[in-house]
Amino acid sequence: MREKLLIIDDEQMILELTSMVLSSKGFDVSVVDNAPDSYELIEREQPALVLLDYMMPKVNGLDALKEIQSRFPETYVIMFTGKGSEEVAVELMKAGAADYILKPFSNAKLVERIENVLHIRAIELRNRKLVEEQERLCDEIERWNQELEERVKDKTAELERAHQEILLTEKLVSLGHLSAGMAHEIRNPLNSISLFAQVIRTGLDGDQEMQSYADKIVNEVERIDAILVKLLSTSKRSPFKLRTIHVDAVIEESLQPFLEQMRVQGVVLQKKLSSQTPSILADADELGQIFSNLFSNALFEMKQGGTLSISMEHNDKDILVRVIDTGGGIPEEHLNKIFDPFFTTKDSGTGFGLSVVLRIVKTYAGRINVKSEPGQGTTFQIWLPLV
Repeated sequence: MREKLLIIDDEQMILELTSMVLSSKGFDVSVVDNAPDSYELIEREQPALVLLDYMMPKVNGLDALKEIQSRFPETYVIMFTGKGSEEVAVELMKAGAADYILKPFSNAKLVERIENVLHIRAIELRNRKLVEEQERLCDEIERWNQELEERVKDKTAELERAHQEILLTEKLVSLGHLSAGMAHEIRNPLNSISLFAQVIRTGLDGDQEMQSYADKIVNEVERIDAILVKLLSTSKRSPFKLRTIHVDAVIEESLQPFLEQMRVQGVVLQKKLSSQTPSILADADELGQIFSNLFSNALFEMKQGGTLSISMEHNDKDILVRVIDTGGGIPEEHLNKIFDPFFTTKDSGTGFGLSVVLRIVKTYAGRINVKSEPGQGTTFQIWLPLV
């Protein structure tokens, strides 16, 4: 491929003779007699080398050199000058000239200097591309490292969640054995206490104050029994009946008892449910406990109003349900504890609600994830497998 050269000189004779010599040496030569007209030509032709006269009208060679170096860094410049002082040479080289040739010059010397500059240009451009390629590769490696770090971070978090779920499952299993024994041992004396309280009440006709004490004993026995039932529900599956159900219908039914509470508290309900979502095989009452517990917790956090958002989506494997509130959020130190039995931040809570949610989700081989920041609300995500 013939190298493109551009000669810029205001002397027509120099242009003709130099062009003729260089063309005979195999170069593709263009000429122009002033610097301003050369810029458009350089941009269009992109010559490898410009031969530029130092002394010219309109724009002198030094200013033209600076302009070319600024706008066309891959075009190298050799200066023609009739001034042979070292100061001029230093000034030209500092401005970016690849070389300079004193007038008058011999054809052989001109060609030699041009070939030398072109050789240096080829090396420097190749080096520049190698540096750019090296920088690109370094950036790519850095990006890969960042991606790898993110993947390791995600996998570590995933393993940590899996480990926590295993520990929690083991806790629930242990709790199941414990609660089953406790329920049997506690319910027998509770039953006796309740019966004796009722007998005492019947013998207190007319003494309303003492009868009220007996009623309180019976009520407290019933409250203890209700706690035992909740305790059993965290680890032991209640009688169930599997049938084909639509999750959106279960959500709608679970919402009904909370609608009046939402109205009173000023909570806005946003739903994005679809009846086109595939059905699953499950127990509707069991699934309803998941959403009832989540809705109850969300409304507890939004006593002064807020927004409860419920959405569904699915792919060929799972149905994903999101329950999002705009309440006070969960402190980071509590996030790993919220599914633990007995853990609660409520003054009157038992800490069984989310344990029941986790147990039911795991029963259906599903997954549950929670994201929360104090003051930013809480998001629960539940994945239920289609098969």
